Amino acid sequence: MLTLKSVQSGYGRAPVLKGISLHVRPGEVVTLIGANGAGKTTALSTISGLLPARKGAIEFAGQDLTRMRPERIVTLGLALVPEGRRVFRTLSVTANLELGAFYRQDKKQVRRDLEELRARFPILKERARQAAGTLSGGEQQILAIGRALMARPKLLMLDEPSMGLAPQMVTRVYDILRDLKKSGTTILLVEQNARAALKVADRGYVLETGRIILDGAAAELQEDPEVQRAYLGKGYREVWE
Repeated sequence: MLTLKSVQSGYGRAPVLKGISLHVRPGEVVTLIGANGAGKTTALSTISGLLPARKGAIEFAGQDLTRMRPERIVTLGLALVPEGRRVFRTLSVTANLELGAFYRQDKKQVRRDLEELRARFPILKERARQAAGTLSGGEQQILAIGRALMARPKLLMLDEPSMGLAPQMVTRVYDILRDLKKSGTTILLVEQNARAALKVADRGYVLETGRIILDGAAAELQEDPEVQRAYLGKGYREVWE
């Protein structure tokens, strides 16, 4: 569904991504893990068209995204849940969800999708008229995921969904990702929380200073001594089991 081939991009003169290649198959959950500054958010921004690729190629669902505008990319079925949620704080929860479907013409189906989403995430119904900025961080993350799902994406990309959340809300967000995985949603997940990401993913890539240094099945990466040392921390085995 998604393929990056030797993609380079960055800000100013210095490249952040230094020729990364990866792929995501339909129905997979693929995670891109790494420390702060590794280039994870840059990768998603480049795929989304928010940051132009300097070199390489990006293909999505059989189409070349490399020089495509971000508003066009969205219409192809690629949705991003950005780092920090980025909800429209002064608008209601319902208005935020409706904006996720801004380009869709099937208005009756949009209403049905909205009701299904509210049934799936009751908090979005309970807080329907509440300003999004008054929600907790975890509730805003659920809203941001719901907003992206309203676009009916073929590929859902999430940038650090656990960032700044209490442990209980991290568990809730990852329960949502597991449910999406069971329903067949294709996901590209960027995370610094490698433990949570590898637990839900099928495959993973390790990004370090703009280069992919390791990739493989999530289960294999969990067992890799270097990944355990650098990204899973001391006591990993005890916490995991």
